[in-house]
Parts: sequence; structure tokens; C-alpha cells
Amino acid sequence: MRYLRQLLLLAFLCVSSQFALAGTIDINSANAEVLAAELHGVGAKKAAEIIKYREANGGFKSIEELINVKGIGGTILEKNRGRIVAGVDDEE
Repeated sequence: MRYLRQLLLLAFLCVSSQFALAGTIDINSANAEVLAAELHGVGAKKAAEIIKYREANGGFKSIEELINVKGIGGTILEKNRGRIVAGVDDEE
């Protein structure tokens, strides 16, 4: 019985973590259409600026770096903080 409870708990944690991550947007890999559609306060122009900044600077090291993008300020960052991640590729 104890084993069954542990197994059920593990299954629940795996499923719930998938739902938590399902709504996140990786600002280092999302295209402009996804950024514009999924981020609050970001339309086509701001999404294009995010892509432009990302390409010019080799990607975002953290989500806070998003405020360096033209048209993106602290308010937009805070509205989207729980929805974005800055995935970094480790190519070493």
C-alpha cells in the first residue's frame, strides 16, 4: 500500500509539472508569431524587436534582460513574468 501511494504521488507530480510548464514561452526560441500571440502587451512590432535584440545579442541570459528591448518595459515584463523563460543552450 505504501508503494502504491508513493507511485501515485510520483505520477501526480509528473503530470502537474507538465501542466505548469505547458504555458511557458521561451523567449530564446519562440518565433515572432508566438511572442505576439502569447505575451500580454506584445504585438507584432514588439515581437519583432524581441527577435531583433535576441539575434543581435546572442539570446537572453535572463528574462530581466527583456527590458532592454525597445518598447518593452517593467510593466510588460511583470505581466508576463510567470509565462516566460530564457532557455539557454549549453554548447560546451
